Amino acid sequence: MKGITLRGLEVFEALAASGSVAQAAEQTGLSQPAVSQQLRNLETALETDLVDHGRRPMQLTPAGTLFLARAEAALAELRLAQSELTVMDLAHVRSLSIGIIDDFDDNLTPRLTTILADSLTGCQFRMITASSNDLTDAIAEKRLHLAISAHTGRALDNVVEYPLAQDPFMLVVPRGAQVDADALPDPRGLPFLRYDADQLIRQQIEDHLGPHIDDHPKRFEIGSHLALMAMVARKIGWTITTPLGYMRAHRFHENITAHPLPYALFSRRISLFASDDWADDVPRNIAATMRQLIGTQMIDPALTELPFLRDQLRILRS
Repeated sequence: MKGITLRGLEVFEALAASGSVAQAAEQTGLSQPAVSQQLRNLETALETDLVDHGRRPMQLTPAGTLFLARAEAALAELRLAQSELTVMDLAHVRSLSIGIIDDFDDNLTPRLTTILADSLTGCQFRMITASSNDLTDAIAEKRLHLAISAHTGRALDNVVEYPLAQDPFMLVVPRGAQVDADALPDPRGLPFLRYDADQLIRQQIEDHLGPHIDDHPKRFEIGSHLALMAMVARKIGWTITTPLGYMRAHRFHENITAHPLPYALFSRRISLFASDDWADDVPRNIAATMRQLIGTQMIDPALTELPFLRDQLRILRS
């Protein structure tokens, strides 16, 4: 279609998410005049206005809303194709075992597994899902070649870390619940739904928020992201989780809302860990692919829905 460019679609996607030419320019690496020109070129090619130019922040027209869904789908497919090309040169690998945290079960793990399976011709390939604590033990004991998990804070000998993403913690409550910007929900109200005590995410939350949650009874302890989100949606309680956990629970989003934590922000770090005898291009390539998948499949949709995370939820480069 003459006049429709990849850069134009990327600019439109950024404008739709932010409503600001300045923020779209920062996100795409273009100047503000270049962003405006890209939008004008796209609207000219489509012969319709995609945004209401008279409003600040910019808002999509009905035509813009319709076109955005198609544009995002097209860009997601192109980015996924780029991810698949990143790890194509793995034919020399004869054996590979990799563990992945269950946070990615719904979307990323199936995509990464199929990409690797297509690339690892003639390879004995093993993939498991487990908790971050279990995966950290497995990589430290050389029972796995690679592991994608949250960083536990433990120093690991003979293990190389490839950071992937920063995943901030946030508050999730039933839709319509009143939230105090300066404090967590009152212990006398809906109960705090905690993760299971054996999970790293529970330990991280208590390490940072211990004094603020000590008064909340330990009535519910749940080992599943989806179960927690289902309970919040049913107004059984509220919880603290991360965007990567929240984005798995699409089916419940109509009945829950996410908010920034009222105290000092803190995050967990998701990384790929490799035994040091695997310090070659294989873990680097798989880390690059995983960053691409996390960005397109998790972070981009999360920032569209939860713009308050824009400075916190992000890809990490090694």
